[in-house]
Amino acid sequence: MRDEELIVEFALTRLDHPGLDLEEIAALLVRRTGPEGVLDLATQNLADRGELRGAMFEAAVERVMRVVLTLRDAPDQA
Repeated sequence: MRDEELIVEFALTRLDHPGLDLEEIAALLVRRTGPEGVLDLATQNLADRGELRGAMFEAAVERVMRVVLTLRDAPDQA
C-alpha cells in the first residue's frame, strides 16, 4: 500500500471511529488489510528501520503511525 493510500484509509477509519486515539485507529486499519497487508506493512517498516522490532502486527501498526505522523508534522509544501 502506498503512503497516499495509507493516509486516505487512515482518515476514513478515523472518521468512522472519532473517539479512538491514533494508535488504535492504526491498529484497526492494519486489521482491515488482512494477513497480506500486515506482512506488506511490516516489510515496509523493516525496510525503513533496518530492523524488525516486535511482532509482525505491531511492526505494521508502527509503519502506519510513522507515515501518519511524518505527513502530519511535515511542513506545508504549498
